[in-house]
Amino acid sequence: MIDPSKIIQARREMTASHPKFERRDEDAAEGGCGVVGLASEVPVAGRHLFASLEQMRNRGNGKGGGVAMVGLDPEQFGVNASILADSYLYAVAYLDSRVRDAVEESCIHPNFHIDYVHEMPVLEAWEKELPSLDARPPDVVCYFVRPREDALDEFISVKLQDAIDPNDREAASEEFVFHTTHSLNVEFYAKDGRTDAFVLSHGRDLLILKIVGYAEDVIRFYCLDNVTAHVWIGHHRYPTRGRVTHPGGAHPFGQGIDCALVHNGDFSNYVSVKDYLAQRGMEPLFFTDTEVGALAFDLHRRVYGYSMEHVIESLAPTSELDYVMLPEDKQEVYSAIQRTHIHGSPDGPWFFIIAQSEGTTHRLIGITDTSMLRPQVFAYQRGEVGIAFCGSEKQVIDAVLDSLASEDKRFWRRADEYWNARGGSYTDGGAFLFDIRPADDGGKELVMTNKFGEVVDTHPPGGHGAADAAEEPPLEVDKMDPELAYFSVLEALPHMGWPEALAILEAIESNATSAGREWAWNLLSRLLDRRYDTGSLRRSRWLDSVETSLIRTISAARHQPCDSFAGQVTLGHHPVPASDTQRIVVDARPYPPEGTDSLALELVALHKAGWKRFVLLHCRGHRFIGNGFGPGTSDVEIDVLGAVGDYLGSGSDGMRITMHGNAQDQVAQIHKAGELVIHGDVGQCYGYGSKGGRLFVLGNAAGRPMINAVGSPKVVINGTALDYLAESFMAGDPLEGGGFVIINGMRFDQRGEMLALETPYPGGNLFSLASGGAIYIRDPHKRLSDSQLNGGAFTEMTDEDWAVVEPMLQRNEEHFDIPMQRLLTVEGELTSPAEVYRKIIPVKSKILHAEAAWAGHAD
Repeated sequence: MIDPSKIIQARREMTASHPKFERRDEDAAEGGCGVVGLASEVPVAGRHLFASLEQMRNRGNGKGGGVAMVGLDPEQFGVNASILADSYLYAVAYLDSRVRDAVEESCIHPNFHIDYVHEMPVLEAWEKELPSLDARPPDVVCYFVRPREDALDEFISVKLQDAIDPNDREAASEEFVFHTTHSLNVEFYAKDGRTDAFVLSHGRDLLILKIVGYAEDVIRFYCLDNVTAHVWIGHHRYPTRGRVTHPGGAHPFGQGIDCALVHNGDFSNYVSVKDYLAQRGMEPLFFTDTEVGALAFDLHRRVYGYSMEHVIESLAPTSELDYVMLPEDKQEVYSAIQRTHIHGSPDGPWFFIIAQSEGTTHRLIGITDTSMLRPQVFAYQRGEVGIAFCGSEKQVIDAVLDSLASEDKRFWRRADEYWNARGGSYTDGGAFLFDIRPADDGGKELVMTNKFGEVVDTHPPGGHGAADAAEEPPLEVDKMDPELAYFSVLEALPHMGWPEALAILEAIESNATSAGREWAWNLLSRLLDRRYDTGSLRRSRWLDSVETSLIRTISAARHQPCDSFAGQVTLGHHPVPASDTQRIVVDARPYPPEGTDSLALELVALHKAGWKRFVLLHCRGHRFIGNGFGPGTSDVEIDVLGAVGDYLGSGSDGMRITMHGNAQDQVAQIHKAGELVIHGDVGQCYGYGSKGGRLFVLGNAAGRPMINAVGSPKVVINGTALDYLAESFMAGDPLEGGGFVIINGMRFDQRGEMLALETPYPGGNLFSLASGGAIYIRDPHKRLSDSQLNGGAFTEMTDEDWAVVEPMLQRNEEHFDIPMQRLLTVEGELTSPAEVYRKIIPVKSKILHAEAAWAGHAD
């Protein structure tokens, strides 16, 4: 390994030889971003990202979009496998093609042997077909290069002072490329603000493309529909810093060798990170926080040679309870990293996705900031092909799977696992690496590890190869009521193979003709929502099949309405309801996720036309569902299927909403009255500012649920929350009609059995700054400690408390089939509520903690 001090000194000399560049105030703008990444054992074509990027268009404003690819097909770039593996793919963006000769003569030819030159094709009719583009994206030339031996020798002699081992020549080569890129970017981009050309990326088997526009327009403009890669990342930009109308300021950033980085968020300490880098000889030229993030990642990984665990720690330092829970040897190392690099650690809201080419390994990395201030979700699916994801929203992951499944039967539309990461967690670090490695059979293998390098099992049980349905179902359900039919299917399913299971679904669909769609709806929706033993069947694929049968059955109401269901015949069709109980079935796909023509506003229009009950199919990131209906909507019911967007049920005043699956961020914001049931997990800021109503979550909540809630919201979360639960909770006393949150701390195993989590709450900021309400947490083994109560205190769980908790748990049982008796059973013994649940109330002291004192509340 080359002495890092030699590289840093060479960088200082390089930076000193160039003019100093400063960011202008007009180069800054506010906003957040949308990100998605995937890693697949088989190459994935760019078109499969298109719908995903298009669906989260609202997370950008057209000022910057981009994609990065790792694990390319050499034939698609006109080279062989050897050239792709051994050469740097040096991609240069030319905004003024007239400077190409100058770039090549001054920077390319003197420094590199050129093995091949590939010019990226472009969409000739872009002005007509991509009307959202305000300016033509740059021409991109991909140079497949290797450093010239004489130029590299001179660099080693002059810049590195000959102080390298022969085995470090490859590392010297990488640093040589880094210097060449910086000089090119200074001369043709930063100097005098000319912005004529710049380097997009300079890695092996890696390419970045970006424009002033939306990310999906990158795919169309550069004709990437059929271009394949094993790893993709995509980014929509709401610029926070940098030239906001120049492609150089868009993501991904590839300043680091062999990697591309995108991020959602912004650094509150951009100047600190910039100064930290300046001390080590690096000067940003694009003036974005993402650029300095990419430089810091490369510095720690490549120059200092840190392991991935220590690189992640340098970016997202572990603190508070999580630090205490680490082994002493890790605490010692982490403490040293933090003392050395804390000024280079991004502060504020951020979520990184990194694509990395590491020799023969193609890697995707997702890193969560330790305060979890930006939304993120991870997922994987393992069939004949292993594929993994991370992104801003679940719905963008589902969009990729939906696109893949429509063409390739090796994929289906639902991931095996979805989860939100807890940044800085002592259990997994809140960061995950998805490696696509060469396999013994000549193919590729997906291996997932957490921050600590521990392998995470991505091989869930159950057969995934759905076959043709058997001719006869093994179970006759046509004469049963839906509840009896449901339990009959549950009893038989563990003993079925795919042919028999699919035959059951076909029988249910067929019986809907005689028994009615309401019968099929009650049976299939329960099979979709509940947790139970699926035997030898892969649960995710079984649920995909159940949902398909349910949608197919209900969609038929479009042309064949019945007493229970009627459907829209065309977009904007407003039929008259036959009764107050008839449901209107709405296909969400033709409606945009938001805006004046959105699904949310169409539902309001249908309500004004007399409809009170709604079934929404094929949601694809549609936002604001249930918003805008006005006050007093206790007669409204909405059922939602698909991948919903943000703000579901926000502002609700009496309606009942059922989400048949996971929900997204900002669910039930300022929820006033009614009931909202989530048959899965919820994202960030669940119940933000809610004022009332009853809220139920089958699974987990991500960061900051129920913050700033007031009044009397009553909540049951059957899993847990990552951190910052009920921050600034201001509800009234639950014993006098006020609000509260119940945390059951449970999970379901593969057989549908309920098990207690290791701890009912893993975070260290429970009830911080709260001034009212209460938390009731299932903690029979007293695993929750006082150190986790940031502004709260344990108090006695009384009979009066149980009187307000019990009705919510009874309703919880009705929704999710979670027996209250099971919740009160500990190690096989039925136990009293006071021994199972612990009550937490706000601290009564006037001096809560430093924040309160700083705000002047301590008198």
